[in-house]
This record gives sequence, structure tokens and C-alpha cells, in this order.
Amino acid sequence: FERLGGTETVKVDVRIIAATHRDLEGMIREGLFREDLYYRLNVVPIFLPPLRERPEDIPVLIDYFLEKFNKEYGKAIKFSSGAVKMLLNHDWPGNVRELENLIERIVLLSDKDEVSEEEVSLYLREQKIQEKKGLVKEISEIEKERILEALKICNFNQTRAAKLLGLTRRQLGYRIKK
Repeated sequence: FERLGGTETVKVDVRIIAATHRDLEGMIREGLFREDLYYRLNVVPIFLPPLRERPEDIPVLIDYFLEKFNKEYGKAIKFSSGAVKMLLNHDWPGNVRELENLIERIVLLSDKDEVSEEEVSLYLREQKIQEKKGLVKEISEIEKERILEALKICNFNQTRAAKLLGLTRRQLGYRIKK
């Protein structure tokens, strides 16, 4: 490749590791994924089930992340057996990254040497609240789509579009600006 603005060709030897939860073969059949790219990437496939399907990995990962973050933040935090049980029973929709982020947050914010089941429960609840904030973004996207649709119907006449949406012209102007 050549660097942007450069004149010399730079040779590199790289390997790409890619991950997805999507059915790429099905996407190829539907014309949604390039077949040539699939075969370039699919040299050594590794199928790894989600964390919720391999609970035996959770204690090992907990130990690894605790050691990593205790070292990074100069702490010596442990989990009680009840806290570990609670982590084992969580369904981990965000897989290993979710577990890693949770442990880092606990190590960073906890002022105790041993984290209890109650404390883990609080962090998991807090995490669910954060996930629900994604709902606000989703609602904003729906609002944006409806506004665009109304504007198109009204030939981008904002006064008519506002009336169609049940908004004042000023409210619509604010939402468009936002």
C-alpha cells in the first residue's frame, strides 16, 4: 500500500481475525455479503458458542479479569462465593466483553476487599439501566424517520409537516435541528 500523500509502496504481511454472530453463508445466498470476501476471511473458522452456553469458562474469566484489573488499578479485590454464583447465573448477552467491563467497573469503583452478592446485584441492575438508555436512542431514530416521512409527504414544507405530525412549527424546527 502507499501512505496517503506518500510515494513509496510499503509491503506488509498481515492476518485478519474477524468475528460475527451473523450467518454469512445465508447472507451470501441473499446477496447481502460478498462471496469473495467470505472466502478470503474464512480460512480457519473457529466456532465459539456464547458465554451463556459455556458457564464453566466464567470462573476462569473472572479470575483472569480480576487479576488484570487488580494489577492495573493497584487493588486486591476478590468476589465472595455468592457473587460468583450470581455471575454464573447471569445470561451475558454481551458475552465476554460484558463480563470484562463489569469486572473492571467493580474493581475500579469498589472500596471493599471482597465484593458481595448484593454488590454484584447492584452493578448488574445498573448495567440494565444503561442498556435501557439505548431505548432513548431508538425512540430518537423512530422520531427522525417519522419527521423525514412527513417532510417528504409535504414536499419539505415544514409548516404542513408539523401540522401532519401534530406539532407546532417551532417544535418541528427544534427536532430537525436536534
